[in-house]
Parts: sequence; C-alpha cells; structure tokens
Amino acid sequence: MNKIVACLVFSLVWGNAAAERIKDLASVAGVRTNQLVGYGLVTGLDKSGDKSSLFIRQSLRNMAGNLGLTLPSDINPKSKNAAFVSIHADLPAFAKPGQKIDVIVSSIGDATSLRGGSLLMSPLRGADGKVYAVAQGNLMVGGLSASGEDGSKIIVNNPLVGRIPNGATVEQIVPTSFDQGGDLVFNLNATDFTTANSIVEAINKMMGADTAKALDAGSVSVRAPVDPSQRVGFVSVIESIDVTPDSAPAKVVINSRTGTVIINSKVRVQPAAVSHGSLTVTITENPQVSQPNPLSGGSTVVTPQSNISIKEDKNRMFVFNPGVSLDEIVQAVNSVGAGPSDLVAILEALRSAGALRAELIVI
Repeated sequence: MNKIVACLVFSLVWGNAAAERIKDLASVAGVRTNQLVGYGLVTGLDKSGDKSSLFIRQSLRNMAGNLGLTLPSDINPKSKNAAFVSIHADLPAFAKPGQKIDVIVSSIGDATSLRGGSLLMSPLRGADGKVYAVAQGNLMVGGLSASGEDGSKIIVNNPLVGRIPNGATVEQIVPTSFDQGGDLVFNLNATDFTTANSIVEAINKMMGADTAKALDAGSVSVRAPVDPSQRVGFVSVIESIDVTPDSAPAKVVINSRTGTVIINSKVRVQPAAVSHGSLTVTITENPQVSQPNPLSGGSTVVTPQSNISIKEDKNRMFVFNPGVSLDEIVQAVNSVGAGPSDLVAILEALRSAGALRAELIVI
C-alpha cells in the first residue's frame, strides 16, 4: 500500500513540467567522453593475489622481459602478492596531455583481495587501439575479506575492485568536431518533437530568427560562429536559455521483481468496472492413530484426515469514470485494500480490455 502512495507523489512531481536550461535537456554533438581500457599488474598484496591463474604467470614473465630480465624457459613464475587486473577509465572531452583522470581496477584471476596493492604502469587504449593514457598508483579498495582456518569467511563490499583517483595521465588529445566550424547540433537527452520545437523557438527568440532549426525529434541544428573562441561563448549563452519541456507521455512502469508500480500524471482510463477479490483455500492435515484391541493381534495404523476451508474476501466493485486521473485510480485501488501486486493485475486487465490509455512497461 505504501508503494502505491509513494509512486503517486513521485509521479505528480515528475509530471509537472517546469522551465529547464538547454544544458540540462541536450548536449553538443561530438562533445563526449571516450572509454579507455587496459590490463596490468597489481603488486604488494599480502598473499591475497592470484594463486593458480595462468594470466599472472604470463604477465610476470612479460614484465620481467620488458625490464630486461630474461627468465629461463623451465621456470614458471608464481607470486601470491600480485594479481592480473583489468583497468578502465572515461576520458573527458577536451582532455589535454598531462591532465589526470580516475581509473577503476578489477581483478581478473583468482585473487581474494586487491586491498593494499599498487598498480604498475599500464597503457590505456581507446576503441581505435591507440594509447590515450597511462595508469599507475596505489589502489583505494572499499571492501575487505577475512577467512579462518576452519573455512569460515566474511566479505564486506567487494575487495576485488579498487579505484585510483587521478591514477592515469592523459597522453594525447581525442579530436572533436567542435573547433572545425559549421553549425552546432544539440542532441536531446530524451527525444520529443514538442521539446525540440520549444528549444528552436527559445533560441530563435533570443538569438534571432532562423538561428536554430529542428532536424528531427532528437536533434536541433544551430548556426554558430566559425572562430573557436567565439563558439565557446556562443554555446555558453545557448546552454543557459530556459525551455519548458513537454510533459512525458502517459506511461505505467511495473517492476515485476519488487512489485513497484510507477504511474505518471498523464495516465487516463476509459469507463470500466473492476471487481477485486481473492479466494483463499486452506487445507490442514490432522492424522488419526488407530489402536487395535488388546490381544487382537492387530497393528497400530495412522489414518489421514484432511480439513478443507474456503475463505472469500468480500471486496466491492468500483467504477472508473471517463478520463479518470491518476489520483482517482490510486484512491479506488486503495479503497478496496489492494496492494502493489493487485494493482499490477488490475492495470493489465484494463489494458486487455482497451480501457487503459497509457503505455504499460514491465521491467
């Protein structure tokens, strides 16, 4: 019951559209982060590193070779104080060589913890295979694990994932189209024809007619200065313009795992009558023991005896009037004592009957 009320409050707030900056509604095309990934070695672990992984053995041999140390072919290096890890990071737009970015380090092998470890110099590559950053540093691990000799074990959070703040140095710039002149394109975070049109009208009102035009429901093209320094100031002005976005379309979102139901304020239903009730069947077993008469030569037996009872809740039927609102839907469902799971069944029935004027999404 509480979930239905909470969803109502959230939906009413969500459904009331207010003026927002274009910065919060759209982003400049081409101005984006880029994902980087790499592999490396974490050392300095207190016997919590890889124990039987082939990754760590090959990595130790490769590292020794890169540092000028040649290991005999019959030697298989092992170390419980090191772990083979994956590294990933997000390279921000316009990041310059020498700037620092955060990295996330995750264990790949059978290490039990990365706590207290240090990442050795590891290149981070982009989708094109080029090295854009180099990572190295001490890990910050929020989790921990401990185990006893009897096999008991306790784990807090995840000790196999760590973070290195400012742990990577940018080595080269990712080129963007921002300084190449021409029109700028603003991509909406959520495609909507009405919102795109509102953005065009707001920009043209402030910057002059024909400055902006909508390409589709998700993109708006804006004429911009050619000089890069002027383009920065121009985008700053555009991003600060207030626009009132269109209200979200009527939707009902159901989380089938938790039973949470979210209904926004645009949901309406056609005239419909709904009867909510439940039938409970209870079966109890009361076995009886049958004793033979003395000296009869019989044996003791157990005979089953079942008691069956049926209980039906006497809930009333309620009616949805034409164009009923979200508030009335929730009040009607609450009035018959229905919970979130019952509301899901009612909404699905309304959709099947063609009375629900909203998109029903189950996640």
